[in-house]
Amino acid sequence: MAAEPLPCPRVLAPEAHGPEHVAVDAEGRILTGTADGAVRRLTLSPNHELVRSEVLAHTGGRPLGLVPCPDGGLLVCDARRGLLRIGPDDGSVRVVAREVNGRSLRFCSNVATAEDGTVYFTVSSRRHGLEDWLGDILENTATGQLLRLRPGGRPEVVLDGLRFANGVALAADESYVAVVESGAYRISRLWLTGRRAGTRDLLLRDLPGFPDNLTRGPDGVIWVAMAAPREPALDLLHRAPAPLRRAAVPVATRLRPRPRRTVRALAIGPDGRVVRHLVRRRSPYRMATSVCALGGLLVMGSLLERGIAVCPLPPPREATSPAHPQPVE
Repeated sequence: MAAEPLPCPRVLAPEAHGPEHVAVDAEGRILTGTADGAVRRLTLSPNHELVRSEVLAHTGGRPLGLVPCPDGGLLVCDARRGLLRIGPDDGSVRVVAREVNGRSLRFCSNVATAEDGTVYFTVSSRRHGLEDWLGDILENTATGQLLRLRPGGRPEVVLDGLRFANGVALAADESYVAVVESGAYRISRLWLTGRRAGTRDLLLRDLPGFPDNLTRGPDGVIWVAMAAPREPALDLLHRAPAPLRRAAVPVATRLRPRPRRTVRALAIGPDGRVVRHLVRRRSPYRMATSVCALGGLLVMGSLLERGIAVCPLPPPREATSPAHPQPVE
């Protein structure tokens, strides 16, 4: 659908370095994990000013995706320690899962929970860790996974061979789970109920940038952060033989290009249609890896920036663009 202009964001809580994922708890407070291993909670005033910034816990690793639990606790994907749970009262940190099929969860990324307590979470790569995320995108290893952890069970792989598995979210009716493949510019979907249960297709494809985290709001809308625009040179590299892709990794890692200044977010309605497409170019806040709605605000987090960013959420336009599901072989 046609892009809408996104207002210029402003930064809050600059002490929070690298708030890669942002989520909202039942009280309307913003939750995020930062580069120093802290899990933070930010409280805003009615006029959207920062009232309080507090550290709930330290994971001892690098927290990425997180989701509130009904009892006030948190599930956290830590890129170095696996799937963690933070207690609701004392900030205690417990490892929920550290391996699957005997292999360590090297790059645990994003998490979502179902009503029955089942947890879905992603491993972005089984070859590269967080520090080498760019190398995995360039090499296009397709070693990402979507995992499921049922109450009382052990983690199991439900989708494998994903091209940098990233954000994950359940549909409002839990009929499917959506998982981002950042390296393929698409969002895959695994059906959980109905006649298509157990089958996989594409919820969105050929996206205009690298999709990252997913966050579902109470209205059932799933917000998709686009960390950066597409790069034609990368599309060309992905068609090259594997040895050439591997050879490009140390060069790009050494150069470490600065992220572009384009911020983009999509919103998918409960019926699977794209209902918002928000873009701001020449943004002071770069590489927005997560977005979520909080009242009349859009809240953004970034793997690289200091602080979260907020801006007014423009009134919605009428949805005109359906997603185009495609079978995946």
